[in-house]
Amino acid sequence: MITWLNNGAPFPPVEQALFKPNGLLAAGGSLSACRLLDAYRQGIFPWFNTGEPILWWSPDPRMVLIPEEFKISRSLRKTLRDKRYEVRTDSAFEHVMRACAAPRGEQAGTWIHDDMIAAYTELHQMGVAHSVETWVNGDLVGGLYGISIGRMFYGESMFSHATDASKIALAHLTAQLQRWGYGMIDCQMNTPHLASLGAREIPRAEFMLRLKELIHYPDTPLKWQFDHEHVA
Repeated sequence: MITWLNNGAPFPPVEQALFKPNGLLAAGGSLSACRLLDAYRQGIFPWFNTGEPILWWSPDPRMVLIPEEFKISRSLRKTLRDKRYEVRTDSAFEHVMRACAAPRGEQAGTWIHDDMIAAYTELHQMGVAHSVETWVNGDLVGGLYGISIGRMFYGESMFSHATDASKIALAHLTAQLQRWGYGMIDCQMNTPHLASLGAREIPRAEFMLRLKELIHYPDTPLKWQFDHEHVA
């Protein structure tokens, strides 16, 4: 059984999450800014389809990317030197979310639906949610978005409409997070793509220990600006 979050009830301990499906912890509640921030501070995130109740997750193990462990391949290093690409931050947050929500291949639906877009756009307006964007000739061709609390970044999704466009955004993000002293990027679930970029699984208990330390640092500026130097 999982906990139903009635009337602002608190989240249960993450150790109570199910093994199958891995990490399902609770259902119900709302996508209010207060609820979302409370969830992220406890290592919990929402993930559900349209028409379902809000589902809250904390999987074990947890996929993470340590900023200094990001892998830059030879081909990506060459792409990063391409002057046609421009990397911007926080200039098109909702556009990035909607691009991430677009169907991919045989995938018919998305968990990034209108309710999620509205909730995270509110967090963006609060200076908590951020986007990193790759542009070419004035067109948005790739990017990612996520949540920043203290020195912890929670990656949510990324998209690419040009070769290596999302990887360019991630390369600039990891470089800047290193300069800011961030300790970890939450990648949530294991995928071969994330693993190829240097992400790895750690036990949830280790994730929670690191998380509790990192979220207590002062927050970065509300609107992000990157240095864009020494990426590759």
